[in-house]
Amino acid sequence: MSMSQKNVAKPGRIFVAAPWCLACLMLALCFVAQAQQDKSASAKKSLTGHYDGTAKNKAEDVITVAIELTEKEGVLSGTINSSHGDFPITGGSREGEAITIEFDAGGSTGTISARLTDDKLVGTWTAGDDGGPVDLKKAAAPEGGAKGKS
Repeated sequence: MSMSQKNVAKPGRIFVAAPWCLACLMLALCFVAQAQQDKSASAKKSLTGHYDGTAKNKAEDVITVAIELTEKEGVLSGTINSSHGDFPITGGSREGEAITIEFDAGGSTGTISARLTDDKLVGTWTAGDDGGPVDLKKAAAPEGGAKGKS
């Protein structure tokens, strides 16, 4: 192969390889876009539903908890039914997976601060001087209403 043929062959190889490089780049961009879409879809998952689980207080008592939670236009409402009483949800907020639920704890405001992961709310609760961990899982609502009292 003469020198002039080598100079022509190199650009020819580039033109053949360019479509493959472009195809690989486009495929990589599609994967990145899908990953971002999946991430934002999970962050937008509705909190509305029934949650069952347990909480512990400072005395390490296990408290059964059932929450009927409604999220509408960024506003949280509902009821917390527990083995220690029933408490109306008075407000709260959500920022991504971070959830704050405020409830009337018999005159004072109680708070549940949790993270939403795979239909689970895991975090802590406080009311007055008491508080502890809370672990709830989204479940089907029981027939006849939710009551956590035993």
